[in-house]
This record gives sequence, structure tokens and C-alpha cells, in this order.
Amino acid sequence: MPVIDLATTPLRELNSALHEIQQGSNDLFFEVVNPRGSHAVAVGIDGPITVDVKGSVGYYCAGMNDGGTVTVHGSAGPGVAENMMSGTVVIEGDASQYAGATGRGGLLVIKGNAASRCGISMKGIDIVVHGSIGHMSAFMGQSGHLVVLGDAGDALGDSLYEAKLFVRGKVKSLGADCIEKEIRPEHLQKLTELLERAGVKDVRPEEFKRYGSARKLYNFNIDNADAY
Repeated sequence: MPVIDLATTPLRELNSALHEIQQGSNDLFFEVVNPRGSHAVAVGIDGPITVDVKGSVGYYCAGMNDGGTVTVHGSAGPGVAENMMSGTVVIEGDASQYAGATGRGGLLVIKGNAASRCGISMKGIDIVVHGSIGHMSAFMGQSGHLVVLGDAGDALGDSLYEAKLFVRGKVKSLGADCIEKEIRPEHLQKLTELLERAGVKDVRPEEFKRYGSARKLYNFNIDNADAY
């Protein structure tokens, strides 16, 4: 397993090495040491590569991930797993603002807390946060799932489209057009799957509440035609 020390190796060399792996290569496991808050670590992975980062990272770690598995043994700055397409990103600590922004697929697991705007404009990504999330999370979320074991801050799901939100703790307030909805058997089944994949134990899906779009902002209502 290649070990890359960012104290002596330029970040560009790390990312280039991850991008240049040929199909059929045996070098699919990388360990990154001394990240020391570096930005844009392990971005643009486009294959089944495993990267273990031994420490905390700065902004945009694992951005645009497509098929890789990236684990950060520390905390992550803003924009972790932004625009992820597929694969898995695990943050063992906390994540700063807009974690998983615009993500189109894959699974993002945050084992600590996530700051504001977690899952903003999510487009198919699944996000599981073991702790709590900050304000304006899932703003304009289009699709995918946001699962929060702790609490949610102000304006959860503001201007939401069709992303599904599940919160186990308290929600400080709901954003425009976001409402609490019935949690049906198919939702419990999906929650069970996501909790298992995220390594969550001793938590039952029935402990969550579901939130979604009231569908008043982006659907034309003929009864209000005179107002347009």
C-alpha cells in the first residue's frame, strides 16, 4: 500500500497519482499522512480506489468523487465531498459548512457534527450525520436522503424539492415549503439500509421523523392563477 506523506510530497503529486491509476492495477489502496489541513485532498477520484487520510483536512476534500472510498481520520473543512457522483466518503470527526453540496450520488458519512448548509442543493447523494447539523441544511435539495441522528438548526429544507430528510432529534425550525410528513414502510426500509451502511448501531428507524416538500413553491396552482 503506497504511503504518501504530505509533509514532503506536494499535494498535486498525490492527486495526480490517484488520477493516473490504470485499470487492472494492484495499487488501489493509499494512505495519506500529515495532511495538516491541506485543501483539495483526494479530489476527482474516478475509480474504485481506497484512500485513508490520517488527520484533518481543509476545504473540498474528496470533491467530485466517482467510485472511490475516502476516509478522513479527523475533521474536514468546507465542501467535503462536493459534487460527489458515487462511492463513499467517511469523516470520522466534524465537517464544516456545505458538506455534500450538489452531490449527485454516493454516500457521505459524518461521524461528528456538520455545520450550516449540509447537503445544500443535493441531487441524489445520501448523507448520514451521526451528530447534529447547522442552519439551512438541505436548502434546495432536489433528491437523495439526509439522515441526522442529532438535531437540526434553523430553516431545515428551505425551498426543498424532492430530497427526503430524516431527523431523530429536534428541529429548530423548518424552512419555506418544508413540512413534516408521514413516515411509511418504504421510508423505514431505506432508513434501515442507510443506517447500516453508515455503521450506526442501536438506533431504530422508527425514532426518526420525516420532512419533505409541501410542493407549493415549484408547482403552479390553478386556484391562484389570478395572483400571477
